[in-house]
Amino acid sequence: MKTYVLLFRGINVGGKNKMTMKDLSSLLEEMGFCEVKTYIQSGNVVLKSKERPDESIQLKIASKFGFNIDIMILEKAEFERSLNNNPYNSIQGKEIHFYFTQKVPQPDFEKISSLASENEKYELNGNVFYLYAPDGIGRSKLVANIDKCLGVSATGRNLNTINKLGEMVTNI
Repeated sequence: MKTYVLLFRGINVGGKNKMTMKDLSSLLEEMGFCEVKTYIQSGNVVLKSKERPDESIQLKIASKFGFNIDIMILEKAEFERSLNNNPYNSIQGKEIHFYFTQKVPQPDFEKISSLASENEKYELNGNVFYLYAPDGIGRSKLVANIDKCLGVSATGRNLNTINKLGEMVTNI
């Protein structure tokens, strides 16, 4: 069995797409996934499976909960590589954000540069867009337009969450 990290986009954000992690865990277990572990209420899952998880999860969520969401699916090695490739590894906490994409990004670097604040720094490495946002992301024009800037759907997690998921991946 392989270990996977699933990052659900847009669960329990702004009162939309409400789903408890208990319900999500139950659904994934019903689908045959093993050792399902979740972290916080925003759709972070570590699990084991004989086969790579796929769009059947999205279909099951749509059927059972009535909404469609994107899921970024990473094998353990892919997730660990994203953590090891963090260009801002000397900085800790919630100032660093990882934006994961399922499809290869088609970045518009001109748009990214025009939207990034003076203090924001960024780097794209494969399917991960790393963002250092020392002033937070709440008012970031870049973050508000991240999908348009990358040309694909993305979901973000701060470094604290990534580190916790890293621990979970190691201990599963």
